Parts: sequence; C-alpha cells; structure tokens
Amino acid sequence: MSLQNRLAAECVGTFWLVFGGCGSAVLAAAFPGLGIGFVGVALAFGLTVLTMAYAIGHISGCHLNPAVTVGLAVGRRFPWKEVVAYIVAQVVGGVIGAGVLFLIASGKPGFVAGGFASNGYGAHSPGGYAMSSALLAEIVLTFMFLMIILGSTDSRAPAGFAPIAIGLALTLIHLIGIPVTNLSVNPARSTGPALFAESWALQQLWAFWVAPIVGAIIAGIVYPIVAAEKRPQA
Repeated sequence: MSLQNRLAAECVGTFWLVFGGCGSAVLAAAFPGLGIGFVGVALAFGLTVLTMAYAIGHISGCHLNPAVTVGLAVGRRFPWKEVVAYIVAQVVGGVIGAGVLFLIASGKPGFVAGGFASNGYGAHSPGGYAMSSALLAEIVLTFMFLMIILGSTDSRAPAGFAPIAIGLALTLIHLIGIPVTNLSVNPARSTGPALFAESWALQQLWAFWVAPIVGAIIAGIVYPIVAAEKRPQA
C-alpha cells in the first residue's frame, strides 16, 4: 500500500477509536438509569481497536496510536522514516473524532464540555490520583499493551488472532486505568478531547504524550530480548 493510503487508514481508524471510545464516555457512561459505566467504556475502546484491526490492519497495520508507532519502530517492526507521518495522521483523526463528538454532544440543551473524556491527574483524575501515580500507571499499562501487540503480531504467534488479543488487552487496561487517569496510553486519543475540554486538559496533556511513549519505548526494547527475536535492520 502507498504511504498515502496507509495514512488515510490511520486517520480513519483513529477517528473511530476516539469517536467510539470517548463517545461512549461522553454520551453513554452516565446516561440516567441506563449508563454503561467504566466497564462499558472499557469495552467500547477495546471494540474500536478490534474492529479497526480487521478493517484496516491489512492496509496500515492499524496503529491508531503514536505510542504504538514509536514502540514498533524501536522494536524494528516499522520504519523510522514514516513515524512522523503516521503520528500526524493519527492526531488529525483523533481531533476530527473529538470534534464530531463535540458537535453531537453540544446538541443537547444545557450541555457543558467539562472534562469531555479528557485524561488528567490530581484534581482531574477520576479517583483523585496524584501525578506520580498517573505517570506510573500510563507507563506500565502502555508497556504491557505494546508487549501484547508485539507478541500477538510476532510471526511465530497463531495467525489471525492478534486483533482479538489486542482489543481485549485495551479493554483490560482501561478497566485498570480509567479510575487513575481516565486512561490514555495513546497521545492521539488524549489530544483530540483536550482541545474541546476545559483549559486544564491542555495543561496536563504533556503527561499523556510523555508517559505512553516512554512505556512503548521500553516495550520495544524488552520484547525482542524476551522473545529472542532476531532484529532486522530498519
């Protein structure tokens, strides 16, 4: 596939992740008497990745996440020369997804954006967790997410099941991390909603770029060692 096609696929896929995952949090999580809660939001994020992995995995690899792209590049599964282009496409898709969601949500009388499913720490953590806890959680959960991605897409792994493992992994880490940070593990997912939320979301956005990318880099180094993987030249 041409780079143009792959970038378009990443943009569409990240749009779906943000619109579907954050949309479930904004529109459905606390719906009176019928809200889906944390479990529903976690499942929604997992389903967006699972469905897109089957829809565009054969086109772009279905990264949908700057941290994933960086982690794959560190693990020599993706060329460094295309990293920036992928990240730009993912962020654009995430912003469009959040923008469409904002237009829908603002159609309800009395709508206030508030946090708008943004990620945060301290007073803006769902559970009131400190910045140190938030950073550690994002690093560890991104690390494990990348380990699962690298393992399930290893040429020695059973073929065809990677999207299921990755989708379930994203669901699980949301179940763990939503109370701490609203869970990011994805800078593009964090950037989109932050642009439409209250000002604190942009002020804290740095953490949700730095921590996921650090976790992904560690996984990109560790997985080839654990798996005794021969590292091809990028």
